Amino acid sequence: MALDSKQKPLNISIIVSDLSSSGAGRWGGAIRPFLLTQALEKLGHHVKLFGLAYENDAPPVKIENYSIVSLPCPYYVGLPKFLPIARQLLSQIDGDLLYAVKLKPTSFGLALLKKIASHRPLIVDIDDWEMSWYGGDKWKYQMSLKQLYRDVFKPKGFLKHPDHPLYLKWMESLLTYADLVTRHTNFIGKRFGGVYIPNGKDISLFDPQKYNPEETRTKYGLSEYKVLMFPGAPRANKGLESVLTALDILNQPDLKLVIVGGSPYDDYDQQLLKQWGRWIIKLPKTPVELMPEIVSAAHVIVVPQMDTPASLAQFPLKLTDGMAMAKPILATKVGDIPEILDDTGYLVEPNSPEQLATQIQWIFTHFDEAQFLGLQARQRCIQFYSLETMATSLSQVIQSLV
Repeated sequence: MALDSKQKPLNISIIVSDLSSSGAGRWGGAIRPFLLTQALEKLGHHVKLFGLAYENDAPPVKIENYSIVSLPCPYYVGLPKFLPIARQLLSQIDGDLLYAVKLKPTSFGLALLKKIASHRPLIVDIDDWEMSWYGGDKWKYQMSLKQLYRDVFKPKGFLKHPDHPLYLKWMESLLTYADLVTRHTNFIGKRFGGVYIPNGKDISLFDPQKYNPEETRTKYGLSEYKVLMFPGAPRANKGLESVLTALDILNQPDLKLVIVGGSPYDDYDQQLLKQWGRWIIKLPKTPVELMPEIVSAAHVIVVPQMDTPASLAQFPLKLTDGMAMAKPILATKVGDIPEILDDTGYLVEPNSPEQLATQIQWIFTHFDEAQFLGLQARQRCIQFYSLETMATSLSQVIQSLV
């Protein structure tokens, strides 16, 4: 269905897979659904987010300045209990345009049902390859009557979870029923197609002119150190073990890796601390509006992604955190990172502690040059990876459905 060109501004419903404070809400307004919301609102549209909130872990999220409708849902809900919850949520989705984030039953699946019932156009945004976390194309459901019974009827049967990988594969096969696809990496584009909409950064919030790095380092107890910062969630594909091994090689007590917030998924950050605690300083989880101050304390932002399908599918938001704050960036040649940075940062091969060690040493020996590159990185972020640029691209996407 085409949108009415006279219908300006539009009411847009963004459907998110998990709007609990341990799901999409854990990052405040810093991740894809909220960035889409901010960019669309810059165009004058009215945006409301809809989704389930898995109540086993945390309550539905509430974030200031966002209109959010979320319904509590057990993690292992099962179809009989899921259907009435889904029906209740669908009845409240009221947008002229449906915009589902992620190829999940609880986002794309629900949005597709709403499209069928309401004949409203549907855009799907793919910001991750969900199956990459389960082995990708190699994953298969091990079918047996015994396994099927356990997965369906046991209290924590895996098939009771709406986003089980079996259902994720089904969602991939239904993608052609969307009116349009958007995505934020070339890897996703090669796999699923779609219009390239890279993540935008709020460059007025992430403004290095607002902060004095020396004062910020003193505030957070970092004034004695050369600070390598990873301001994201530690996971195995993020490559932090390579950085920590590089610090072993350098063996300089004033070099520290600062991690902000730790891992919300598992105890991976605790594993890192157990082996490399002498190099790590862990700062507490920080609201998105305070992240620019934290990032300002860094000498260098490190984004040492591993070459895995999960990494290739993702747009590393912390890369543009550092770029916006005019920080020297040390990253790996993985996925879109070389394209995003262009010549405004330092790149090494993935899983190469020796190269990282050499480059860390070089950066601090030539720190004036590194800071100059950081200033160029901010200009590149403003030009290509700002919320304003994201809004311009989304305007063209919306117009294509008018």
